[in-house]
Amino acid sequence: MPDLSHTLQSHDLGFLKMVAGLWGIELNAPDARKALPILENEMLDADLLTEVIEALPDGAKMALQEVLRSEGMLLWSQFCRKFGEVRVMGPSRRDRERPDLKPANSAEVLWYRALIGKAFLSFPPDEPQEYAYIPEDILDFVIELLPPPQESLLGRPASPAEYEVILPASDQILDHTCTFLAATRAGIPNEQVAGFTTGLPLTVLRALLQAAGGLDDALQINPQRVRQLLGAPRPEALLMLVRGWLTSPMFNELRLLPHLIFEGEWSNTPLTARQALLDILSRLPADKWWNLQSFINAVKEQHPDFQRPAGDYDSWFIRSRASGDFLRGFSSWDQVDGELIRFFITGPLHWLGLADLASPTPGAPVAAFRLSAWSADLLEGREPSGLPAETAPLRVTSDGCIEIPHLTPRSVRYQLARFCAWEGVKEQTYHYRLAPQALEQAKKQGLLPRHLTALLKQYAAPPLPPTILQSIEKWDRHGLQARQQAAVILRVTAPEILIALKKTRAARYISEELTPTIALVRAEGAGKIRAALLELGYLSDLEPNESSGAATTKI
Repeated sequence: MPDLSHTLQSHDLGFLKMVAGLWGIELNAPDARKALPILENEMLDADLLTEVIEALPDGAKMALQEVLRSEGMLLWSQFCRKFGEVRVMGPSRRDRERPDLKPANSAEVLWYRALIGKAFLSFPPDEPQEYAYIPEDILDFVIELLPPPQESLLGRPASPAEYEVILPASDQILDHTCTFLAATRAGIPNEQVAGFTTGLPLTVLRALLQAAGGLDDALQINPQRVRQLLGAPRPEALLMLVRGWLTSPMFNELRLLPHLIFEGEWSNTPLTARQALLDILSRLPADKWWNLQSFINAVKEQHPDFQRPAGDYDSWFIRSRASGDFLRGFSSWDQVDGELIRFFITGPLHWLGLADLASPTPGAPVAAFRLSAWSADLLEGREPSGLPAETAPLRVTSDGCIEIPHLTPRSVRYQLARFCAWEGVKEQTYHYRLAPQALEQAKKQGLLPRHLTALLKQYAAPPLPPTILQSIEKWDRHGLQARQQAAVILRVTAPEILIALKKTRAARYISEELTPTIALVRAEGAGKIRAALLELGYLSDLEPNESSGAATTKI
């Protein structure tokens, strides 16, 4: 950090005389070069320094203490936001307006007493940034005279009414990742998968699995890592996900905010922001509910640049999805940085089992949070205790439905889900159904029916319906043996009518001729058949059969 000599040497004689006047130092040197050592020597006198600091206005003392809180240096942009800008003036304007005698703010009070300086400082691996600093050779004096106050808690405790409805941290993320991986492997559409992972966006699941190594950069399954994630006990698997998130430079919380649109080639550093927020959160009282909005407001006040090390609020091109307006400058902090903190706590921190959430009434927005009982272990690289074992058997019904509780081994559900049609999830039980199309798709991926029967025999609760195993075996030998579909039955009064119809363009909708006067028509082609018959000179009517889903056309 620069000392007093380096702080003063960049200024002209007029500035040095203003400093001397405020310190009560007589300075008659003819130029800045000769004035500098005289002024520096006088300013380092302990008694005079004490007198000058004790005479400072309260606002200037608070500004010095804020710089001391940051070990004697604070980003210049952050310093100016809190304590005012130091107006840029040439010598003529400065001599005319005398900002030393009429300072506009606390920053100018300190600036014209040379108690703070401004310089670009470099702290690898970060790029050089502009800081306000207290000159190194007077820093100890200032610390002794103005000891920095104890850092206040960020925000306030939540009131009991704010945590009336509690949403505790859970390990459900393990079940959601299993669902997502099985869907990815089986080619299940996103809209269908979303019904199985309610409350957790697929974009977040995908990013978490990338961070944990389950998906590669091309979003393809990493078989070895997936076997580890799905085969590990729940405590170990949860730690894998948390560790991947904690250390990932690619999991970008900011870019996952759904209400923002990001444009341009700029980049942020999510790992730096994540570590900064976790460090800030670690200072909160353990096991105590904390008001979410007050915490966000306090971060804005004390650590606003947690994700912008250079204090840059203008080079990121971000627009509001709702209004389309660009969100630039510190005035947009609440909409960008503040919302990132809200998402960080109510999203990844909660989904990964690190935070409990609460609201005042059912369905109300989250108003309070606290770090979970698992958070200390997970954040320090230890497996949490208290997670259940995956020992629940699955259930197979005689109509081909497979019900898999969430505490059935995830590796088993991952395999079975790829053999089946997906129906839904209810009360932490996943519902699938045996279906020829799904079996065929699994077969293309190298999953054979004997693998399915082996899984059912090993993990299903007895009794396992024997007809289910027989159906699978018959499908393996003979393929699809029965098909059910909606159709229209066409009945004509004479064979020549059907013969004539088969010569029209509508003939392609006739799926099967049962007798010379009866045929099956595909349901979607009933209108075409009716029109073709009319062109042939025959009127027909359509009578839906609501009980069967079929319909009958008569002439």
